Amino acid sequence: METSSPALSVALAVLVALLGLTGFGIYTAFGPPSRQLSDPFDDHED
Repeated sequence: METSSPALSVALAVLVALLGLTGFGIYTAFGPPSRQLSDPFDDHED
C-alpha cells in the first residue's frame, strides 16, 4: 500500500501556503504593523 500520494502532498502544500498568506494578511491589517498603514482616501480629501 502506498503511504503518500503526490496529489495529497501538493494539496497540503497549497493549503499551508494559503493559510500562511491569509494569516500574514490578517496580522498586517490588524496587528502592530497596521499603525504604519495610511488611508489614501483620508490623504486626498476635498
